Amino acid sequence: MPAELTSLGGGALALMAVGGVLIGFSKTSFGGIGAVAAVLFALAMPPKESTAAVLLLLIVGDAIGVWLYGRHASWRLIVRLIPTVIAGLLIGAAFIRFVDDVLMRRTIGVLLLISVGLQVVQRLRTRPDDPPPTGAIHPVAAGAAGMAAGFTTMTANAAGPVMALYFLASRIDKKRFIGTNAWFFAAINLAKTPLSGALGLYTPQVLWVWVAMVPAVLVGAVLGRLIIGRVTQRQFELVTMAASAFASLVILLR
Repeated sequence: MPAELTSLGGGALALMAVGGVLIGFSKTSFGGIGAVAAVLFALAMPPKESTAAVLLLLIVGDAIGVWLYGRHASWRLIVRLIPTVIAGLLIGAAFIRFVDDVLMRRTIGVLLLISVGLQVVQRLRTRPDDPPPTGAIHPVAAGAAGMAAGFTTMTANAAGPVMALYFLASRIDKKRFIGTNAWFFAAINLAKTPLSGALGLYTPQVLWVWVAMVPAVLVGAVLGRLIIGRVTQRQFELVTMAASAFASLVILLR
């Protein structure tokens, strides 16, 4: 085993292996839970380098998601987010420069929990005899989702819960959810790659961690693929909301 990996220790490698499985699992099943992986990697290795390692593994997961579900994507939902996601990325970059890590994590966690709460209230207010949802979402809500996604992905690699809630609010089916999610994050994560490179974050240790953890991502993707076919749309929505709430709490309490 390379010295770059042995220096981390067995406990750190185990944490990252769990994180890798969660990344793969979230890319082929329930979006949102993958945000926990960013926390596990940050506990296992230097925080800045951990974001680069997670980013490279996310790209692997994105490729799997696009391959399996990309044909189901809703491009309308993606295109309308582009301007506000760019704005969110810029705001996130400024936030990193001027705000400490603790306040940043708490801000993200609180915003995500509020979003989960709004989704729960919306579901409780929906009556059985209400007309079927159209899949439309108000432009202001879409803009807010784009800003939040850009902000959280820039500051904490934690935009998964934000987009999960946006897609749930759009009331799309689970295959379209996963396909749209895959294409959206494939584009975002590839765009972030040169930025991490410019910051010098692709160290030998980061690259070895990436190589070592790709199998864990593949295992998670297979597990997600097996499970998603066994759940109903209603179960999918409930588990996705619960996963988003859990990820939000992890970010908030980290």
